Amino acid sequence: MPGCCGCCSALRPRYKRLVDNIFPVNPEDGLVKSNMEKLTFYSLSSPDKLDRIGEYLYQKATKDINRKRYKLAEIAMEAMDLLLQACHAQTTLNLFVESFLRMVQKLLEDSNPNLKIMATNSFVKFANINEDTPSYHRRYDFFISKFSSMCHSDAASMRDSLRLAGIKGLQGVIRKTVSDDLVENIWEAEHMEKIVPSLLFNMQSGDLTPVEDATNVTPPALAEEVLRELVGRASFGHIRSVLKPLLTHLDRHELWVPNTFAIHTFRIVMISIQPQYSYTVVETLMQHLDSNFKSSPKTRTSLAVVLSKIIAIAAGESVGPSALDIINNLLTHLRTSVSTTSEITPEESQYQEALINALGEFANHHPDYQKIEIMLFIMNTVPDLSKKSKGDQMLQNILLKSLLKVGTQYSTVSFEKAFPASFLQPLLKMARAPHNPTRMVVMQILQALLDRHQNEQVLSSVSVKPYPALSQEPPSRSDIIFTHKYGANIMQALIDSMALSDRVDALTSSFNTAALLIVEMSCNETVQEFLLFILGIQQVATTVDTLGNVHKCSLHAVSIGLLVLISRVSGINNLLEYAQKIVDARREEASHFLPPLLEPKKQAGKTFNLALPHLAIDKMALGECLQNAGMDAQRLNTGAPYSLNQTDHPGHRHSWVESVSNQLTQRNSSADLTAYNGDVDSVSSSPGVCKKLLAPEFNFDAMKRALAEPTEAAKREQRERQMQIVRTFREGEFDDLMRRTEPKHDVIQNRLNELFNSLAVERQITQSDTKSSQLQACNEKPIYETNFPELFYY
Repeated sequence: MPGCCGCCSALRPRYKRLVDNIFPVNPEDGLVKSNMEKLTFYSLSSPDKLDRIGEYLYQKATKDINRKRYKLAEIAMEAMDLLLQACHAQTTLNLFVESFLRMVQKLLEDSNPNLKIMATNSFVKFANINEDTPSYHRRYDFFISKFSSMCHSDAASMRDSLRLAGIKGLQGVIRKTVSDDLVENIWEAEHMEKIVPSLLFNMQSGDLTPVEDATNVTPPALAEEVLRELVGRASFGHIRSVLKPLLTHLDRHELWVPNTFAIHTFRIVMISIQPQYSYTVVETLMQHLDSNFKSSPKTRTSLAVVLSKIIAIAAGESVGPSALDIINNLLTHLRTSVSTTSEITPEESQYQEALINALGEFANHHPDYQKIEIMLFIMNTVPDLSKKSKGDQMLQNILLKSLLKVGTQYSTVSFEKAFPASFLQPLLKMARAPHNPTRMVVMQILQALLDRHQNEQVLSSVSVKPYPALSQEPPSRSDIIFTHKYGANIMQALIDSMALSDRVDALTSSFNTAALLIVEMSCNETVQEFLLFILGIQQVATTVDTLGNVHKCSLHAVSIGLLVLISRVSGINNLLEYAQKIVDARREEASHFLPPLLEPKKQAGKTFNLALPHLAIDKMALGECLQNAGMDAQRLNTGAPYSLNQTDHPGHRHSWVESVSNQLTQRNSSADLTAYNGDVDSVSSSPGVCKKLLAPEFNFDAMKRALAEPTEAAKREQRERQMQIVRTFREGEFDDLMRRTEPKHDVIQNRLNELFNSLAVERQITQSDTKSSQLQACNEKPIYETNFPELFYY
């Protein structure tokens, strides 16, 4: 019998004998290394036998598993691993891989946890091998399902080991399939719905802290690593395949409230995703927020908070339409929140605040020029003042709060860029809104954009005391031009706003805005306009009968507070002394005309003496203060203070070049002679500069008087002379005007004579036959030699 067995074994194929020899007599001894080397050498020498070796090993392992001889099965799996590592460059590897995967599948199907772990480790080794020959028919459905089920293992003894093996197996599948376009598409929904929830399930069981010790990897840490790898490998068309099961998992397990895990997960996604696709995550989360509009306010608030935490990461890659699209979506959610609730509950208010915060975070990571575009876009969505329903007022307030959130992130350098006309005009219209909260938000927006030196807190209360912590610097030329162009608009809106409410907080907010405007833009060229603005506030308090007594007192306090401020900011000591005299006088006779502002409810029933004209700010006195300081006061003396609800266009309310024609009747002719002031010097056309007439004597006193404004008598004489000139040019004959102006044109007339004489001589030479007629014509005075007054030159 022994001889017969030896004869039969000699007839067996060599590869089978080599395979049989790697198994020891005692399974506990493990793989026979020397024989394994012989098998490996044979496989490399005869690669055509590799597929048969793999099939034979699979058959032996199957029998051993069925007979519960697990040690022999482990030896077979180990031999498979060694052959795979040694022969991975062979062209016939594909056929061997099929046997290898069948063996891995067989081990995974068994209930023995050690075999599952070993099979998973073998699969991970296989996944790390780059195959040269593509496979067209290989599928991994079973492995995805099996590894996913291992991620949810609840085995008492080896739970963590099995979960780790399952996560490693999914990582191997991802690496093997993502890098090969010819294999099964792992991004299909049926696969992602197994992979993503399995990873999230393990992540949520951890403490959300990264593990620094690589030797002791836990399932949550490994699951997070695999999720990062999965998201990082996703292309634009596949990222939604990952996000959809992620959102579904958070919904089913109610992980939005609290939202700590949701924030952690989405941060992982945003950091791991390719930067150019980050916008897709924000868009998908917004769509999910749309689908949850009927959910509880707490759930929607948590979703909005998650959005606010991740939206800043996407902001850096969002430009142009995509940025405005995100803003539009956020504003749409705000409008939906306002329109679907009749009363704003605390929970709903938190939801709206979360959306506003998300909008602010998104805008904060954009450059300033895009912030201006975002603010303009939001401003265009605010309902018009003609809509006075409660819902529209709520929506106005919410959208303006969103605008304020963006405005606080903007760093103003130039007012011309911070306040484009298309943004400033509708904003100033909202400053006249009848709703107090709306007006106050507008004031906060103006304050955020005007305050370049962090003075908002310093000027937050109405006061006549010094502001030691005030910070300022002279305005630039562009800021002065902006003030000339739009300063009247802003000041007119402030006056209209102050007249709408007697509430202390509303008036204080308007004062704060006006004070910041003065601090940022005050200079010699603008101080007169600010003084007219202050006089306008006082005029509203004294002339508008519809205002209450407390309201009038508050306006008087605001006006004196601004006067003291501008006198300190501009450094005009005469003006400061005058303002201090008024303050002292009011402190003795009418303290209700001084700060602090009076509370309307606390002063109900009290009477106040308002007929105190000697305590009012006097326009002529202000002009004298400027003149004594050597400054021009023409604009202040001739201009009218601001009034309530002016109908003219504020941008063209005042001309910076005044003329005597303002006193005369306007004519329909576009070339009205009343605008002529008898001074053709270019100095008179420069803003804020007056031509001075020097006195005959040139001593120190004369020069000092020349720098100051002329006296009333000199002004009267100047006006009479100008009126006389106007009447002369209106009523005089044309020949008379020519005689008056003839002496001024000798030079130009001589030039013209020389020119025409040279032309006449040239004609004499070229046309000799007409010489006599030309000489006769030259003796006559031609029409072109008539002197033409310089006044009518253009």
